[in-house]
Amino acid sequence: MPQSDSTDFFRQPLAEMIDLRHPLAVLASRLPWAQIEAALAPHFARQVREGRAVAQDDLFGPSLQVAGAGAAAAGRPRLPLRLMASLLYLKHAYKLSDEELVERWAENVVWQHFSGMTFYEPRLPCDATQIGRFRSCLGEAGVEELLKATIDTAVASKAIKPAEFERLIVDTTVQEKAIAHPVDSRLLEIARHKVVAAAKRAGITLKQTFVREGKTLRRKAGGYAHAKQFKRLRKVLKRQRTILGIVLREVGRKIEQASEATALALNSLRTLMQRAERIRSQRPKDKNKLYALHAPEVECIGKGKARKPYEFGVKVSVAVTHKQGLMVGARSFTGNPYDGHTLAEQLEQVQILTEDTATKPKQVVVDLGFRGVDADNPGIQIIHRGKFKSLTAQQRRWLKRRQAVEPAIGHLKHDNAMDRCWLHGATGDALHAVLCAAGYNIRWLLRAIVRLGLKGLFAPLSALLATLAAALTTAQRARKTGVDRSALAVA
Repeated sequence: MPQSDSTDFFRQPLAEMIDLRHPLAVLASRLPWAQIEAALAPHFARQVREGRAVAQDDLFGPSLQVAGAGAAAAGRPRLPLRLMASLLYLKHAYKLSDEELVERWAENVVWQHFSGMTFYEPRLPCDATQIGRFRSCLGEAGVEELLKATIDTAVASKAIKPAEFERLIVDTTVQEKAIAHPVDSRLLEIARHKVVAAAKRAGITLKQTFVREGKTLRRKAGGYAHAKQFKRLRKVLKRQRTILGIVLREVGRKIEQASEATALALNSLRTLMQRAERIRSQRPKDKNKLYALHAPEVECIGKGKARKPYEFGVKVSVAVTHKQGLMVGARSFTGNPYDGHTLAEQLEQVQILTEDTATKPKQVVVDLGFRGVDADNPGIQIIHRGKFKSLTAQQRRWLKRRQAVEPAIGHLKHDNAMDRCWLHGATGDALHAVLCAAGYNIRWLLRAIVRLGLKGLFAPLSALLATLAAALTTAQRARKTGVDRSALAVA
């Protein structure tokens, strides 16, 4: 979409339409776009295919030839990497959906300048679904490159000193999944409905689907729970488990007879049956419960909050610099591990992201959830309240600033969309956590640009060109005025 030729006598360039002192315009000139494109390009390289042997007949008889080998050059040209990377930055910096993002991009000239456009384009940059496909192709390693670029920009702009990366604050939070609150009656009814629908797609005809009774039982369970009539509620749940078991057993008997069904439909049906059986057999006190049929990776996590005692999602560890609060790491963990057991992997991510700009972390300030992991992290000084008596006066002052990570987590959720993850699977949780951290750093850089009065890298050159253009215009006007006066004198 960006124009290869910047010369257009009929349109005004974006650089002349906006104020180049705008923080986002300054940030556009300071982000290492060439480094980002070089890091992301391998994820979109065309794959070399081996091909398949095809029998063909010619004048010399039958022969085998390889078809479909090599890298295909067909298909629509890909969108620029800078455009798509900038869309991910803007999405999480301003907490927008994919649809809202492309609509606002078409109206905002500063955003288009940030994306590398030369001229204003009054149309959508791409379809909203392409953003999701681009994000999936990047993977966790690709989105970490986007986060790394923001850290490198902060160091290169002298908004933060490399020595500040030696001391970090690490804490964990819960990234909630976009699921309904798990209620037994609702889970049982959804499991029955989904299994019946999958069996129909696979060409299996069931003797009884219990559609009407299932809806009635779900409505009764909601009323009994609201009225606190738990004896009647348990009776309804028992009946829901019974009819779900009847459906599962009938599908299990007839699944081998579904010869016309595709392999994909059968695999999907078997997966749904396994999850439905888990929902049918689990009890309130069981461990490793299934809280959503479509998201088996969701865990029930309690962080001791008064207004929200239980949260359903995955645990995310975040790391910020001790003094400036720059986000230098964000990693999701499945299975609700102990906070201290996440520290080693979190510090590993920090070292990977900061290896080009800063030294390895030496001190980590944490809360009491990270006790007892000193042996697992050699060379790292772990500071928490449990060691208060053995800390020096300087270390005690460092410990007082541990709470600075709490507002960072709050902004990460409220301003950068970590409060609810809509991406699919454990991979989606990992991608979303890192992208939210990248969006947080974009806002951090915008504030730093305003605070430090930073200018674009090409601002002096632009000012010089503007001065030369003004001088040239004045000379042309003076010359024209002189010619007119000479002609008048001759007449």
